[in-house]
Amino acid sequence: MQKIEIISYKSCPFAQRSRMVLLEKGVDFVFTEIDLNDKPEWFLKVSPYGKVPVIRHDGAVIWESAVINEYLDEVFPEPPLLPRDPVGRATARVWVDFANNRMVPHVYKMMLRQDAEGQALHKQRLTEAVLFMEHQGLRKLSSGPFWLGTRPGLVDFTFLPHVQRFAALEHYRGFVIPQECERLRAWIAAMSVLPSVQATQHTTAQLIDGWKKYADNSGKGVTAREMREA
Repeated sequence: MQKIEIISYKSCPFAQRSRMVLLEKGVDFVFTEIDLNDKPEWFLKVSPYGKVPVIRHDGAVIWESAVINEYLDEVFPEPPLLPRDPVGRATARVWVDFANNRMVPHVYKMMLRQDAEGQALHKQRLTEAVLFMEHQGLRKLSSGPFWLGTRPGLVDFTFLPHVQRFAALEHYRGFVIPQECERLRAWIAAMSVLPSVQATQHTTAQLIDGWKKYADNSGKGVTAREMREA
């Protein structure tokens, strides 16, 4: 079987999701880094959206991190990162969708907006999303440290990279996790000691430096463009 290849750039939060999944499963992979400001022609042939991450495996090319992670969980089934039962799997997918569509966009939009009104709007919407995660997610779904129990899963690895980037939001936009989010803070602490997280995380200084392009609205990548247009 061909070794998994991940094509992205090292600080990409979406690729970080899949790297953590592969590390959790003990699967060897090759990381191919590209320059998003000067994408090679071969990359544009394998990534129809021009986005990262993309994986290549046994002749298949797969993109979109949520889809990649479900593929990895099916091809490398141990340890399972989605619940075994249909209701549990549906619940996990609901929260993956919440992360991608209800939380993450406001992280980017708060950074990209240069006007105080726009920043305040997305700060409020991100605060609402975080409170929803606390009260409707973590407090209701699990008594364990992770999103759906005592072991981390795809939901945890989906949320974590952008929650880590709250450090950049605090620096540039003054965003902080609401004080009442005790379960969220406990979850962050539980995730932070996982070897897969420690192997892929960035320092606060690196996050702040890496997200300057969003703070001053100079990002040229597909994600930045899509978030401006949405």
